[in-house]
Amino acid sequence: MLNRRADKLELLRIAEAVALEKSIDKELIIDSMENGIAKAAKSKFGADNEIEVKIDRDNGDIGIFRKLIIVDKPENSNLEITLNDAIKIDLNNKDKKIGDTVLQVLPAFDFGRIAAQTAKQVINFNVREAERERQFNDFKDKKDTILSGIVKRLEFGNVIVDLGRTESIIQKNELIPRENIKAGDRVKAYCLDVRREPRGQQIFLSRAHPKFMEKLFIQEVPEIYDGLIEIKSSSRDPGSRAKICVKAIDTSLDPVGACVGMRGSRVQAVVNELQGEKIDIVNWSEDPAVIVANALSPAEVQRVNVDTEQKKLDVILTEENLSKAIGRRGQNVRLATKLLNYEINIMTDQEDSEKRQIEFKEKTDNFVKNLELDETLGQLLVAEGFSSIDDIKDSNPEALTKIEGIEEETAKELIERSKEFHQRDQEEIANRIKDLGLENNLINHKGLTPGMLVTLGEQKILTLNDFADLASDELTGGYDIVKGERVRIKGYLEDFALSKKEADDLIMSARNIVYKD
Repeated sequence: MLNRRADKLELLRIAEAVALEKSIDKELIIDSMENGIAKAAKSKFGADNEIEVKIDRDNGDIGIFRKLIIVDKPENSNLEITLNDAIKIDLNNKDKKIGDTVLQVLPAFDFGRIAAQTAKQVINFNVREAERERQFNDFKDKKDTILSGIVKRLEFGNVIVDLGRTESIIQKNELIPRENIKAGDRVKAYCLDVRREPRGQQIFLSRAHPKFMEKLFIQEVPEIYDGLIEIKSSSRDPGSRAKICVKAIDTSLDPVGACVGMRGSRVQAVVNELQGEKIDIVNWSEDPAVIVANALSPAEVQRVNVDTEQKKLDVILTEENLSKAIGRRGQNVRLATKLLNYEINIMTDQEDSEKRQIEFKEKTDNFVKNLELDETLGQLLVAEGFSSIDDIKDSNPEALTKIEGIEEETAKELIERSKEFHQRDQEEIANRIKDLGLENNLINHKGLTPGMLVTLGEQKILTLNDFADLASDELTGGYDIVKGERVRIKGYLEDFALSKKEADDLIMSARNIVYKD
């Protein structure tokens, strides 16, 4: 029977024990018990009753009540009562009025098997939810830190880690490839996220994230911890190779030497934790050309052409340094690209020379053909930095007459011809877009010029859905390794000097529109 003193005291002892074990407020446990008993009482007295249970926090006395609303004419005796009847069950109700709630005492009862199971389920559920809320609150500030725990078990390639008061998960794709982790091992990992989840773990760890390496360096290098050296960026190919770029805030320090440590002790500690991952430590510079030369080590760079506006770097080196700069399966240049957040185009001196010659000839031919100039004048304009007819159209006679051999009359004529060509060209492009059958959702997509639209239409990319399915490399072009050979891949919009970031932004904005619709 629920009203036996032993049962009452046992409830309080259980509440206290569970609260202590789960690090949950005892009051919350007792609330859960009240809810559980109320649910069981409904199965005894009827599901259409409103049941309230109160457990005395001092002696464990359990009160079971039916909640009733005072009305003039009750229609449901399980939910409503008249004021006179309310006073009959308790004289204290004489001050109540219509609409107020009163509690009618119900008799104590024996839990049947089903009722007891129902109460147990409610209590267990509430305790689990409270425990998860406590876990979330305890660990929400641990995000972006390194946590350490014991591997509890492995589930479908994921690793469940016991952090002491809770469990966390390292998902399969956040593990270092080929590392051998087994139950009972102590592991460190980067706290990637802490979020409320209805089921399963709420704390997500990673050993593959670049930030994990950065946090390990902070632990191993006191100068970084003290703020004398700053980590500018990092990139990783987990389990294989990584790069980290460091800057000395205190200029008297050697940032690379500090990270390497005496006889390589500091970097070796990080390497060991990352399962032998090779780490290149790169000295930061204000000049991206210097950083890329350091980042592509051991390749020796001859020169670098920097386009800060487009965030592009053309790295020129000798044939024998080409494979070193690219790395196995393009790994070295790929990591350097992530490190700098610049598009890196690696080429030999001969390829750079050929590229420049081709560009010079194409620009000259454009002027000669469309502005009806002789080749010498066309070459002169290109040599002076005029790359397109729009450059001339937007110029002024004063700027053109500074070029030796161009008089004021010739300058005015060049600008006039450029404007006429531009107008004709825009009309032709508009007609061409119409003939190609491009849909309006692509034509109106912000960032795509009429010239780009024609090029896309010629490649049968006619809708915003078609465009959203592309990868940025398909737009910008670049180099790829095919069967061990370095192959040049031409991008659809390569001629429009589109940067990789601009291409990514165009595609992502298209996807946002398409998927939203």
